[in-house]
Amino acid sequence: MTQYVGWLRGCGTALVTPFTGTGAVDEKRFRALVERQIAAGVRVLVPCGTTGEAATLTAAELERLIALTVETARGRAKVLAGAGSNATAATIDRARAARAAGADALLLVAPYYNKPTQPGLAAHFRAVAQAVGDSPVVLYNVPGRTASNLAAATTLALAREVENIVGVKEASGDLGQIMAILRDRPAGFRVLSGDDAVTLPLIALGADGIVSVVSNETPDLMTNLTESALRGDWEIARELHYRLLPLMEANFLESNPGPVKAALAAMGLLEEHFRLPLVPVQEQTRDRVRAVLGPLGLLPGAAHVAA
Repeated sequence: MTQYVGWLRGCGTALVTPFTGTGAVDEKRFRALVERQIAAGVRVLVPCGTTGEAATLTAAELERLIALTVETARGRAKVLAGAGSNATAATIDRARAARAAGADALLLVAPYYNKPTQPGLAAHFRAVAQAVGDSPVVLYNVPGRTASNLAAATTLALAREVENIVGVKEASGDLGQIMAILRDRPAGFRVLSGDDAVTLPLIALGADGIVSVVSNETPDLMTNLTESALRGDWEIARELHYRLLPLMEANFLESNPGPVKAALAAMGLLEEHFRLPLVPVQEQTRDRVRAVLGPLGLLPGAAHVAA
């Protein structure tokens, strides 16, 4: 029977990791970003994922960022911490560290580069879930990043057979696969969109929410969109979807989190620094990002468009 995690719904934000000009984690700006999310109504914070450049963080930095998120949230939001890697033993170490840092649940990306088979993926997630006891585990399927797809049958088997595997963040873009999970999932198993642009249709099909990139820039609007859809207020949700769609699309003109960091820099919320191999976006991308921020009132000196 799936462990029920009632708070795992709505809009969660895949937090960016701000860096200083010397390459260190900018803890002051990170705390400010977390506070901004909470003030806007976000109740699920997701540090150390793809958007947080987790692949370039040391083990100590990852644990510190998760602890910072927990400390800053002070119980006002839950923390779903990224802890995945492409080695099962390393993932277990990261997951245990995230749990020790106070994370409420763990987000585990499918192993990348190795290209495991479906039995290999299943064995990996079973091993990690068993190693962290009753800590809730959310699977993360993003084939565009990992070069392997977590099939619906594998997700469903893990959901049915491993009690503390409580949900999946689905970013495959395969609606047929996601619908199969939604149709056949056990009671209590959460399905979260991993792609802002399909949040509305997936909630209409029964999904429970989103781990969002665009909510870094506009947490209030994305929270309103998600909650409106979950309530069945489709007219409001649809209007917000189309209002935010240009920004959702601009965020992926180049590899995430390039455009979203460019946007946050234009908004005055961080300095636009990355860790190699990521570099700042091209000027045409920067221009497009600014062009879509303007109508939303997100540039300095502009009036913010209320949710």
